[in-house]
Amino acid sequence: MIRIISILTGLFFAAALLWSLLWDTIQLGKDGLPHTVEKAFVKHDLKKLDLASDGVFGKFDEAQLQRGFAVYQNVCASCHSLKHVSYRSLAALGYNEAEVKAIAAKATINAADPLTGEFKDRPGQPSDKFPPVVYAGAGHPPDLSLITKARHGGAAYVYSLLTGYANQAGYKNHEGKELLKEFPDAKTPDGLHFNPYFANLNIAMAPPLTAEGQVTYSDGTPATVDQMAKDVAAFLVWTAEPELEQRHQTGFVWMGFMLFATVLGYMSYRNIWADKKGH
Repeated sequence: MIRIISILTGLFFAAALLWSLLWDTIQLGKDGLPHTVEKAFVKHDLKKLDLASDGVFGKFDEAQLQRGFAVYQNVCASCHSLKHVSYRSLAALGYNEAEVKAIAAKATINAADPLTGEFKDRPGQPSDKFPPVVYAGAGHPPDLSLITKARHGGAAYVYSLLTGYANQAGYKNHEGKELLKEFPDAKTPDGLHFNPYFANLNIAMAPPLTAEGQVTYSDGTPATVDQMAKDVAAFLVWTAEPELEQRHQTGFVWMGFMLFATVLGYMSYRNIWADKKGH
């Protein structure tokens, strides 16, 4: 009897949970998602961004990666770290050994002395990874090493965010509805900045790219805000997946091998069973 009561009790709670889930699903289907400011005004349609690394035949544009690294160094590095990237990896961007050593030497690395074991500051070496950023402000800016993997839209998200800062007053969504008329209490708080591509519309980071020529490109490319945003987005694709080109090459090799093996297997089948089909 006790076993039967236990079974019936378990079935009752399971049925109650199932009904609760079904009821919520039915109501959501009728009413839709809650009408929130984020749902109505966050720009889910990211700006279009075409990079040389896109697609199965994609390859990195070394010149663009170097420009993107220049933007990171001059604009982003004061707040955002690249803790998963080593200086010697920069050779893949087209820098020679001396240039890599010079870039690394500008960093200060706190590491153990091999003789005493005591931690001391020393110039960076190619084998070191980019040091963490000591940020004095409020909050903790995210590390950018894997940002294009961590955010939906990847490079397009980075590009859209950097070029998407807008004036909140009079801002309208895709339906033509004005933000502050629909949500009077949604005014961006002091110290934050309105950006319709950010998850809750208000971001602590001030517009980092503000004027043409903010970064000087060694190859003479005009450093417009749009160009700098594209270049740093391309660079962050590389930091997140530096082996992209090798992965593409390996994939083509394996596809060729599988095609060859399939043809060979079919020919073997025809050769072995050709005279046995009649039996």
